[in-house]
Amino acid sequence: MTLEKETVRDGGPVRRRRPYWGGSWLVTVFAVVGALLVGAVLIAIGDEATRASAGYFFSYPWDLFSNVWYSVRDAYVALLQGAVYNPSFSGIAALRPLSETLVNATPLILAGLAVALSFRVGLFNIGAQGQIILGAVLAAWLGFTLDLPVVLHLVVALVGGIVGGLVWGGVVGLLKARTGAHEVITTIMLNYVAINLLNYLLSVHGFQRPPYGQAISEQVAANAELPPLLGSSLRVNLGLVLAVLASVFVWWLFERSRLGFRLRAVGANPNAARTAGMPVGRLQIVSMALAGGLAGLAGATQVLGVTGSVTSSVAGNIGFDAITVALLGRNNPYGVIAAGVLFGGLRAGSVQMQSSTGVPVDLVGVLQALVVLFIAAPALVRAVFRLKSGGGAGVGSELAGGWTR
Repeated sequence: MTLEKETVRDGGPVRRRRPYWGGSWLVTVFAVVGALLVGAVLIAIGDEATRASAGYFFSYPWDLFSNVWYSVRDAYVALLQGAVYNPSFSGIAALRPLSETLVNATPLILAGLAVALSFRVGLFNIGAQGQIILGAVLAAWLGFTLDLPVVLHLVVALVGGIVGGLVWGGVVGLLKARTGAHEVITTIMLNYVAINLLNYLLSVHGFQRPPYGQAISEQVAANAELPPLLGSSLRVNLGLVLAVLASVFVWWLFERSRLGFRLRAVGANPNAARTAGMPVGRLQIVSMALAGGLAGLAGATQVLGVTGSVTSSVAGNIGFDAITVALLGRNNPYGVIAAGVLFGGLRAGSVQMQSSTGVPVDLVGVLQALVVLFIAAPALVRAVFRLKSGGGAGVGSELAGGWTR
């Protein structure tokens, strides 16, 4: 983000941009740093040796500082090894941590784009969870019921996932445009509808896998599976490429297309857009449908590229984590990619961190919550890290106005 300073040149005002050390991007970076620092405090408090050395601090104070350092260092090194590179692996296995990071990041990026897109239009899409579930259900059903050639079967299943999420999101937009129903309420309610619909389908013969003793769907056919990118021994697959392409599409939509201009106008001021003759209700329906389609694609990539079947936990917490990803990415498609990779790395590394140091994986959830807290309070971040205030907008303005250039 830049601060625009108006200067006078040859008798006329000229707008000149200059960087300042308090922009939204820098606040975002320090929000992550602040979350890691608070996490370090929690790690130290939870470490048994650190607590023991605190009991005789005034006799041997160095023991406390040493134990704090080693507990935090070992935890974060293990987190990094589980997310990026583990020197104990060799050959292609050395890429396994990075592969797991990208696998976790793929649905987060797609769902984060779904949330960011609706935020750009002034709508709060809290229903990505339900849209992911519908996308996963329809993609899986097409994946195990049809018998088509390899490429065609995959395309049909992916399109089915997009359509499932698109319809689920479009319902929200339709209710908003036609009845004025608040999208936060309708998306939350539709989340519960989707969850219960999934539980019902997992008990229906034809969707449930024989011998019908467990709540799991039929296995997706091999023709409909997303191919791996780095060999069959690593789980990263074509879904990552689709997530990057979706990010490029969202950028193009808002920055280069006529439809995107109208969507941005509605997000900036729906009353002004309506006065200018824009069909605000129709644009709200389109925006929620597009957001739902992106979330549905996230569900499709999970089923076709990772799990191979649908269970009651197919969406996990992806839909809710996507809100954090969109906030951290400042609703910028490329920022969403970076935030998705960061959170994917935290998820992947948390397993190694717990197995190596005993720090529970729940710390990752705490870090995510702290990131949201700091982003929602940019004045606090600027005060703690002594950043100059450039009049940057808070989280509310970011949600309504989108990214800055």
